[in-house]
Formats: sequence, structure tokens, C-alpha cells
Amino acid sequence: MALEVVLATHNQHKVEEFQRILGAAMPSITVVAYDGPEPVEDGVSFAENALIKARAAAAHTGLVALADDSGICVDILGGAPGIFSARWAGGRDSTENLELLLAQLSDIADPHRGAHFTCAIAIVAPDAAGRSGFEQVASGEWPGRLASAASGAHGFGYDPIFVPDGHDVSAAELAPEVKNAESHRARAFTAAIPILQRLA
Repeated sequence: MALEVVLATHNQHKVEEFQRILGAAMPSITVVAYDGPEPVEDGVSFAENALIKARAAAAHTGLVALADDSGICVDILGGAPGIFSARWAGGRDSTENLELLLAQLSDIADPHRGAHFTCAIAIVAPDAAGRSGFEQVASGEWPGRLASAASGAHGFGYDPIFVPDGHDVSAAELAPEVKNAESHRARAFTAAIPILQRLA
């Protein structure tokens, strides 16, 4: 059975990414972009922020809605930057965010530089009245540690300083197909697909 879902983003590249990954497991799924207003993301966790976005998209379109929220969590910083990853340096400049995080950890020895990426994918299906009738969050984590300097040209955000467990290079130095198979987003997708299959 065909399933049309709306992704709570105005970023067409992200829509294409979700279509490619979900479509491989569910050929009958169609992912469309959200054209409504962006809600205020005032949650205190990745799951809460993903749900806020998915609820808004489901209410606006009447379709099953997906939304993701992700970031990097550093052990010695108590899980920060966490939900503030995209604006850690005050704006949304990924280079400034990365450089600030490196500076904050400049005196921290390698054994204490543990970190992980987290991704939460919220799935919201509206009920007959248009309200949020079904809600579930799938999540994935990618454990590793932070390097002392950036390296690699692939990826984005904090990828150049994140060294995943099982590798001795940064996520930005991994082949894209390796990263796409192992990442926090890939793990969240793996958990989300059975939920979507039940809704189809």
C-alpha cells in the first residue's frame, strides 16, 4: 500500500535524502516537503524538538509527518552541545561551532574526549479530526570521540572532529557509503522503518 509522508523541512536536499533511504526499504513511500510555518523548537531534548516539528507538519497537511533532530553530545560537557549543536557559537555557522567546541576541549586528554552523535526521528499520524493521533520517536546514536583538530572534506557540521568507534579517521574522512551505513541518522532510520511499515 502506498504511503505519502511529509517531511517537516523546507530543505529539498533533506527530502531527497529521506526519499532515497526510506524508498530502498519501502518502494511505495513518497516523501514530500513541508510548505507550512516553522514552529518554535522549544523542547529540551532531540525527541521533543522532532515531535514539535512533526506535529506541526501533520496538522498543516493532514499527512503522516516525519521530522528529525540531531546533534553531538560530549561526555565531559554533560551531553552538550546537544540540542544546541547547530548554534553552539551563537549563530548557525558550522565552522564557528566546531572551533568553539575544540577550544573548550583544548586541555582535555584523549581518554576523556568521548562523544556521540544522536538523531531522533519523530513520526506523527493525524487522526480523523486532524489532531496528532499516533506519535512515536525512533532514535539512533553513533559513539566515538573528538579529535584535537579537524580533518577530512566529506560530511558537514562536527564531522571533521568526530572519530567514530571502530575507525581511526574522522567522520569527514570516511567514504560517504560507510558513513551513511553507520551514522546516527542511519541507525534512527533503521528503527523508524518498521514503524512506517505499520502505518502503510
